[in-house]
Amino acid sequence: MKSFDRKCNLTRRQFMAITGGAASIAAFSAIGLSMERRNYTPNISEIDLGDMRSVDLETDVLVVGSGMAGVFASVKAHDAGARVLVVSKGRLGASGQAPFARGIFSYDPKTATMSIDEFVAAVSHSAMGTNNPVFTRQMAIHSFDRVQELKEWGFFNSPLYHDAFKKPIEERKIRVIERVMLTHLVEVQGRVVGAAGFSMDDTQLYCITAKSVILCTGAGGFKPNGFPICDLTHDGTMMAYEIGAEITGKEWNDGHPSNLENPASVYDQWGGMFKSVPHTTNIGVCHNLGVELNYSVYMQGPMHDESDQPFFHREKVAGGPQRPSGFANPDGPPPPPPGSAGERKGPPPGMGGIPSGGASAGMSIHKAEGLVPLSERCDTSIPGLFAAGDALGSHMAGGIYTQNGSSLAGSAVQGAIAGESAAAYVEGMPLPRVTKNKWQQIEEQMLAPLKRERGYSPAWVTQTLQGIMIPNFVLYIKKEKMMRAALAYIEELREHHQPLLRAADMHELRLAHETANMLLNAEMKLRASLFRQESRCSHFRLDCQAVDNKNWDCWIHIFKGKEGQMILKKQPFSAWSAG
Repeated sequence: MKSFDRKCNLTRRQFMAITGGAASIAAFSAIGLSMERRNYTPNISEIDLGDMRSVDLETDVLVVGSGMAGVFASVKAHDAGARVLVVSKGRLGASGQAPFARGIFSYDPKTATMSIDEFVAAVSHSAMGTNNPVFTRQMAIHSFDRVQELKEWGFFNSPLYHDAFKKPIEERKIRVIERVMLTHLVEVQGRVVGAAGFSMDDTQLYCITAKSVILCTGAGGFKPNGFPICDLTHDGTMMAYEIGAEITGKEWNDGHPSNLENPASVYDQWGGMFKSVPHTTNIGVCHNLGVELNYSVYMQGPMHDESDQPFFHREKVAGGPQRPSGFANPDGPPPPPPGSAGERKGPPPGMGGIPSGGASAGMSIHKAEGLVPLSERCDTSIPGLFAAGDALGSHMAGGIYTQNGSSLAGSAVQGAIAGESAAAYVEGMPLPRVTKNKWQQIEEQMLAPLKRERGYSPAWVTQTLQGIMIPNFVLYIKKEKMMRAALAYIEELREHHQPLLRAADMHELRLAHETANMLLNAEMKLRASLFRQESRCSHFRLDCQAVDNKNWDCWIHIFKGKEGQMILKKQPFSAWSAG
């Protein structure tokens, strides 16, 4: 199909020819484009909006995401009697962080070296109180059963998750729609009643009415280089925030680096993990992957010497992030064995050589950011809306990595519980009604970047965001002056540039929505980091280096005010039971 600039009938072919030629100024003048207008980027659409078609779907439980949490949520909701629909931005078991994870924790009371009470206490000590012991205990109690189910599906037989995840889905005839980005949760009278989005492969729009929604959308980042999270932009979290859900954990930082040799190549960094089969891990409480390396580089400058030792084994610089007693020497993440355990030599994948920071920029610790849970049943502050895995801010392990393999186990456990909870919630409930006008309003918002005649490309705004947020002295080694400066830039991007994001096709439409989500995440991270005036776990401030138990034994929650402003509040650790 041909597509034209709406004001000067300029085809895409003509535009590319003109802008690529040496005589572009004369050419622009010849067809009536002024030099002033040439300063803007025209949106030469490849989509005929008249070709857009809306698909209306209905279900009891809508599961968003198809990683570890999503699969267990859909299976358990189905087995509890609910009609289930799964919608994934990627592919079943083959997108997000799920394909990267190799180790899954399994607590077997017959062989465990400590009791569950002792395990929960050890995690709480390492996490400096930031974990929620209810979810720590829940993960340990149910991990063994989830691992047994994974064994039945063939999960431990292949490096690829897709076939294992497909087995229970196909056996139950659960419908899965892939490569569809959901951009809006639908809320009516204070409860969630569905979601809307678009296909990335054609001109289909999806309007899904649901009695309940489970977000298994994972976490996200700022599309950094060197870590496998570039397709994750906190989509579920930001959809939920927009309809009033409370969000937590944005001050924490995942400290994964990459290697200075080919730092942007995820496979060069982590290929050894992608090629290995999943395995189980045992009890082993640690205190890993905070921002100690970032502090060392900030104080001494970049490293220049190669080493066979992992980054976390190198000489510690005086000062910096505090470690709890008993965890003076960081152990780092355990490498999954490529064959037998005795064959491995050298550091874990991605952990040797000269470090390059910021590989996971924009992401918090697993399970320590996302929607605030109201109870151990994975429900949230929005009736009918549940979340699991990295989309649920359960603080299962706290604001630092405290147990290797618990991230994957936590996703499986929480996914199963969320599925059962959602099925119980919808039992006997009539299908909610969403008006045609409501769907039309959502579609207008969703497709707005395609309709803009000119504006800013998502790529440019994303690159600007990365330049603001990823520097070590902004995101990791924090102080008020720098964070307020960064916040001013982010507010400018959100207030002025985000409303002018443009898209020429469905791929760019996806990028536009992802960019908007990243901007919102950036503001949340800066505001939460300014709000917490202490240093603890993976949150470190040069201007507030001490742990302040008196004032900051709490989690920080963020929600949207009536005027659209971002509001922050404290939830004391004591607000939950002792686990």
